[in-house]
Amino acid sequence: MEGLPELLKAKRREVVEEMAGLTAPPDDAGGISFGKRVGDGTSIAVERITQVAAHDRFQALLSEIDRAEQKLADGSYGSCDNCGEQIPAGRLEARPWSSHCVSCAVTAR
Repeated sequence: MEGLPELLKAKRREVVEEMAGLTAPPDDAGGISFGKRVGDGTSIAVERITQVAAHDRFQALLSEIDRAEQKLADGSYGSCDNCGEQIPAGRLEARPWSSHCVSCAVTAR
């Protein structure tokens, strides 16, 4: 667990920076239009839809990081929020913000 708080803070900064890039005002001056043919407006609209989905994933990741920080503070870090079993060290190494064991994470989806 040594260095874990710093690792979580670094991941938080990384995610926040990514989200800031997604929420920056668009460079395009024109509006988005849809027509029968694929054009710039359609491409911009598709890009924005993709950005919204990415933003949602980053927001969910921030929530996971928040939960990991809470668990670290209250001494429950490393135990599954659902079943209470220990989360395998390999999972925590790969995803330090995990709050569910693999079995519970799979069934929650």
